[in-house]
Amino acid sequence: MRSLSAGALLNRRGEAGYDLALATISAILALTVFYVDTYTNIESAIAVLYVIVLLLCSEILTRRGLVVAASLCAALAIGSYIHTHLLHPELQPFLRLVVSMAALTITTILLLRNEAFRGATLSTNAALRDSEMRYRSIFNRTRVALWERDYSRARTYLLELKSKGVVDLKQYFREHADAVDYCIGLVTTVASNDAAYELLGDIATDRSSGSMRRFIAPGDKTFIDLMEAIFEGRDHFEGKGTVTAESGESKLVLLSIGFPEDPAAFNRVIVGMIDITQREQTQTTLLEARAELTRASRAAVVGAMSASLAHELNQPLGAIVVNSQTLLRWLDRDPPDLGAVRRTVDRLIRDSERARLIIQNTRSLLTQADCKMEWIDLTKLVEETRALMEHDLQRDFVMVDVSEQNEIPKVRAVRIELQQVLINLMTNSIQAMAAEQSFPRKLTISLGSNADGDAVIAVQDNGPGITEQAAPRLFSPFYTTKVSGMGMGLSICKSTLEARGGQLIGYNHPDRGAIFEITIPIEAPHV
Repeated sequence: MRSLSAGALLNRRGEAGYDLALATISAILALTVFYVDTYTNIESAIAVLYVIVLLLCSEILTRRGLVVAASLCAALAIGSYIHTHLLHPELQPFLRLVVSMAALTITTILLLRNEAFRGATLSTNAALRDSEMRYRSIFNRTRVALWERDYSRARTYLLELKSKGVVDLKQYFREHADAVDYCIGLVTTVASNDAAYELLGDIATDRSSGSMRRFIAPGDKTFIDLMEAIFEGRDHFEGKGTVTAESGESKLVLLSIGFPEDPAAFNRVIVGMIDITQREQTQTTLLEARAELTRASRAAVVGAMSASLAHELNQPLGAIVVNSQTLLRWLDRDPPDLGAVRRTVDRLIRDSERARLIIQNTRSLLTQADCKMEWIDLTKLVEETRALMEHDLQRDFVMVDVSEQNEIPKVRAVRIELQQVLINLMTNSIQAMAAEQSFPRKLTISLGSNADGDAVIAVQDNGPGITEQAAPRLFSPFYTTKVSGMGMGLSICKSTLEARGGQLIGYNHPDRGAIFEITIPIEAPHV
């Protein structure tokens, strides 16, 4: 008859037939021990054999049942002693009874403790299985590319380098180029999820070697930074790196790794990767568009300044022509009127100096450094900007009203930036009113301050205002309501002001038109 293994017995525990058979065997064994202990002349502690009964019962009984079984066995042992030795008590039989009762008690305590430990173990194993299942479910189903990698050998190698006196790992790698490739070979992939396969292709699930060599882009320094993090004993690593997919496509990824506290756990380190290629390309495109619009804005400023320059120079140049003609007439007299000639020459010098100052002022605005901070009088800035926009204002028949609520102290800012913002807002208002084909067209620029003491410039028009569809995306890049617009003007204006601590908001006036408010922090001038 083939004997059952311990694993088979454990697998059959809880079956009705198995439990009944074990209970029957235990009962027969208990009765046999009682009979031998009571009705035979064997002079030994036969009652100790009740321990075997308890061991058998422990497979099928609960903790309470085990206590009941132990009590029954003890009752049988005591009953046997009373039946055989009560009338003729002797020391040796009594000692054998004590030994048997002690064995039963100790065995019961050990079995109860074992049952408690087994229950705790089963509960712990069940919790571990549930945790492992949850982990595997998250690992396999998450949309983030995840790997389990073995960094144990690489860590051991790096610690050996440290023990040999290596302090600067990057310097060591520069002097020993083959050490980097050796480290790469020490790191192997244990497992990867579906998202990792989608990111890199078959490289992500390659089990032939498990090496990382195939997807690390040539010249990428991220792996060296990762090795330095392990070398320095950090608890995590984050960085951007370039990887090469199975198709040969290079992808920019955000790499995140958390290192375990237990060195033995370095054989299964979780590595996460997020593809940020499109995000970086979008940011690059946005920066290029912003730079392009800045150049376009400056070109617009140059155009506005050119129109203003022509307008401002028209009067002094005309005066120079008239004075020159007058000078000729005074010189043609016989004799020449030298006093009148002198007065005319003085007027020529005055008008020429005025033209020179106009040109110098315009040139200073054009050649000003981008980040040169200076103290600016907002009232003068608005007047200068209004003069620059005079041509557009006259072309579209727009009246401008500048009002100052209270005296505004000077603000510290970059003049060309503030002027570009004002020109952009005024241009938008002029175009909005011109597109509606309504009159009169009025642009109001108000200067004041808010409750926080910041300077506020409000540009208000009487155009159609901001639509409900445009309001939520008013300052979003590439959003525009103009047919030929780029959708970057307001976005750049807002970011320009916020970079200097300011703010730009837009809303509709209760009566009509739109209002754009520029908020500029006021700093105390340095004495």
